[in-house]
Amino acid sequence: MPDARRAHSPGRPKSLERPKPLGKEKPELQDKPELQGKAGDHVLDRLSRALEAMRPSERRVASVVLADPGAVVSMSMAALAEAAHVSEPTVMRFCASVGFNGFQAFKFGLAQALALGKPVTHSAIELDDEPAELITKIFDHTLNSLDGARRSVDARSVADAVALLLAADDVLFVGQGASGLLAQDAAQKGVLFGVPCAAPIDPHQAFMAAAMATPRTVVVAISNTGRTTSVLEVAARAKRSGAKVIALVGGPSPLLDLADTGIVLQTSEDTNIYTPTISRLAGLVLIDVLATGVAIRRGPQHLERLRQMKGALSAFRGSTSDPDDV
Repeated sequence: MPDARRAHSPGRPKSLERPKPLGKEKPELQDKPELQGKAGDHVLDRLSRALEAMRPSERRVASVVLADPGAVVSMSMAALAEAAHVSEPTVMRFCASVGFNGFQAFKFGLAQALALGKPVTHSAIELDDEPAELITKIFDHTLNSLDGARRSVDARSVADAVALLLAADDVLFVGQGASGLLAQDAAQKGVLFGVPCAAPIDPHQAFMAAAMATPRTVVVAISNTGRTTSVLEVAARAKRSGAKVIALVGGPSPLLDLADTGIVLQTSEDTNIYTPTISRLAGLVLIDVLATGVAIRRGPQHLERLRQMKGALSAFRGSTSDPDDV
């Protein structure tokens, strides 16, 4: 009985509580799949993005990893803690901060990332780089990032979006800035979607279109941050009109929460600093995926009409002399 009273005593010092054994996975992360490492999201990119939110002691661990990730793969947790001058529980907190539920899971993710190749970031560009070096660095970074984006896309989310677009009577694409360019490209592919498509440049026009939407309207809201105010307001107004909303975003965000279905397209790019070239390229490819997915599911008759249209267009612009020559 004395032991039971001490165990439940509210005044018992925390230092007397039984410590959690080192090296065990944190159970709370088991219930948060969004914190798990994703194969398409390069660990070193994710680590760089998480630096600002880390505690100073966790940043010391991050510095060791970023300085020599290959060496860290073969380290024990105790060795990494010693190299960073921190405790082993700090190493566990560090692993959790970058989305892994244990040290071994982190090392496995790091090894996978290194097998794909260490990303070349814009921070690697030097002021005295020659054009040949810039070509190599920026192209390598872009190709690596696009491959990572491809791996990050959830096929089920794409299938859900295609199903909504197939059932639509009309589609409204909405985006601002670089995302607005994606919306314009998507609207240009209206013939593939097979229904009237619009992408108003003016936010007021977009809002009016959302207010006039029907339950058979699908709104594709595009925002890498998922927090662009005008895009959020247009999407919310469309939902009040009964429309379905598909969100194309770069990660968890208010727009993703608002949407009926969402596609997360992760790119290793800080769009608050750099021109969002990679996220734009990835977005263009994703729009192609959606348009093609809808077109081929509309059946042979729709595909034949597309073939005839392309032939006529080629003749119209002088590429061929025969509208049937495709």
